[in-house]
Amino acid sequence: MMASFTDWDIVRNLLLAGRWTVLLSLTAFIGGALVTLPLLLLRLNGGRRLGLLIRGYSALFQGTPLLMQLFLAFFGVALFGVDVSPWTAAALALTFYTSAFLLDIWYGSIRALPKGQWEAARCLGLSFGQTLWRVVAPQALRIAIAPTVGFAVQVVKGTALASIIGFVELTKAGTMLTNVTYQPFKVFALVALGYFVLCYPLSRYSRYLENKFNAAHHH
Repeated sequence: MMASFTDWDIVRNLLLAGRWTVLLSLTAFIGGALVTLPLLLLRLNGGRRLGLLIRGYSALFQGTPLLMQLFLAFFGVALFGVDVSPWTAAALALTFYTSAFLLDIWYGSIRALPKGQWEAARCLGLSFGQTLWRVVAPQALRIAIAPTVGFAVQVVKGTALASIIGFVELTKAGTMLTNVTYQPFKVFALVALGYFVLCYPLSRYSRYLENKFNAAHHH
């Protein structure tokens, strides 16, 4: 059996695992965005104490290793007698991790706009929600899009750590295939290629958006 593992078998197994890497990345990113939006609104309009709490939330997830967060999501929850699958634990940990960074990126993008815009909109009789939605958000979005796409690369790389809790994505599949084929160099060269194929277009796109925004900004 072991000798009959062809190169195509290796590639096919890695492609199958790669689907999980993509799915986990998308789940973390979309979930992270959904968690970020209400926190962002509270941070903008919720008073000083709430703002401090939300900043603490960001600092906690940004300041601790993702690996530790994955361990806590998987093993920590089990201490309370709740059985979570590696997929659930990885998705939850990565969602909160993603939201902490997106919160800073999006909040910073809104704060980067001239303060006069808020005041002018308020003078015109627009509410906080209308000002945010019609005046601030469209402009902040242009500032935020490049760093947001850039951060997506970090999310894809972060999914590799999910292998630690037994979630079979690209990295874990690579380890398992190496144990079967005894060809670590070949297997992990393909794993690296897989991450490159996923991350490189995102990196390029992020740079393109950044240049486009800067060009528009200077005109």
